[in-house]
Amino acid sequence: MSKHLYLGVALAALTDSGALAQDLKFAPGEDARFNWASYEALQQMDLSGQTLTVLGPWLGPDKDLFESVIAYFEAATGANVVYSGSDSFEQQIVIDAEGGSPPDVAVFPQPGLAGDLAQKGRLVPLAEGTGDWIKANYAAGDSWAAYGNYMGPDGAAHQYAFPFKADVKSLVWYVPENFEDAGYDVPQTMEELKALTEQIVADGGTPWCIGLGSGGATGWPATDWVEDFMLRLNTPADYDAWVANTLKFDDPKVVAAIEDFGWFARNDAYVAGGAGAVATTDFRDSPKGLFTSPPQCYLHRQASFIPSFFPEGVVVGEDADFFYFPAYAEKDLGQPVLGAGTMFAKLTDNPAGDAFITFLESPIAHEVWMAQKGFVTPYKAVNTALYGDETLAKMGAILLDATTFRFDGSDLMPGAIGAGAFWTGMVDYAGGKPAADVGAQIQATWDTLQ
Repeated sequence: MSKHLYLGVALAALTDSGALAQDLKFAPGEDARFNWASYEALQQMDLSGQTLTVLGPWLGPDKDLFESVIAYFEAATGANVVYSGSDSFEQQIVIDAEGGSPPDVAVFPQPGLAGDLAQKGRLVPLAEGTGDWIKANYAAGDSWAAYGNYMGPDGAAHQYAFPFKADVKSLVWYVPENFEDAGYDVPQTMEELKALTEQIVADGGTPWCIGLGSGGATGWPATDWVEDFMLRLNTPADYDAWVANTLKFDDPKVVAAIEDFGWFARNDAYVAGGAGAVATTDFRDSPKGLFTSPPQCYLHRQASFIPSFFPEGVVVGEDADFFYFPAYAEKDLGQPVLGAGTMFAKLTDNPAGDAFITFLESPIAHEVWMAQKGFVTPYKAVNTALYGDETLAKMGAILLDATTFRFDGSDLMPGAIGAGAFWTGMVDYAGGKPAADVGAQIQATWDTLQ
């Protein structure tokens, strides 16, 4: 089928809805790197004249990027998709679902809210076999499937959500030129990372920049450190039990993870400005020490978004780079990755919703966004050569190499803990309070929620 016929289908679908026709970002069949066979398979679904409504959190550039993906579903099937983005998605989806006017499909930034709505009967289970598909086709697929598997109002677990678009948090940022000048190598294990930390001090430098400041959310960067160490010191089952509070915050396993964060953050020689500056340094300012001359620090652990706060003109991949926050070799717990992601769930029985989930299972749905910006995926069948830049490709490789993927634990905990006591507890710990006391303090708050 020619490019013109493909675009003609899209034109017809969009014209039927009164919308303006938009060209597809990449013409089907023209760039052999894309999996066009998966696009052609979608054309077996005839949804001409049908409309699908989607509500999600994406606005601005992300909205434009998502709509560039939607266009391929419309072109292949003849359906019309109406996407609405909201900066108050979490509140809006509850209002719409409970008010009887839900979208056909919603894009959830966190699994917890989707799970709550599933239990209340507001979500519709996905097609039989969807969970098995995720397990077979995503790296660390069992982990990803679990985040969309919730208890329904019938008391049984069902696959309610499909994961699409991931974020990576287990990253350490550095300046390659500084490493080259000092003769440092990128560490491959946690043991090597700790040895490098000690070596930098021995050489007269300061290893880390760490900042927990974030206005009313001060403390959250430390929760990411603790979550990463929970995955590097304990099993995935322990991590899940901790998030569910069956493994308590004052358990020795959790206290050990807090103390491993303290190994880095509570040593005056290891942190720019000394340990006393950790809690008061704004997380947006903390990476700037990487770029001073001489460097105020050599290492900064933070998620994939942090380049937004690098000094103007810094080019990721040249002036700054990152590596995987490594696992302990001696623990033999594989390569766990901490991150986040979005989940697509159905709220109605509109057949076009099932078709859209099938579309998300096609490599082309991932590759169109991959080839632009701001998107990584654990889908093993995509062509990784399509990533829009080397930074995304490296993050994608970390996801594909992951043996375990876990969502940010604080985001899965009750708000009073994950966005409250856990944050303030980490500030107290950075200020010198013993880890066991901090764990007990957080647990005491959680106990009041029972």
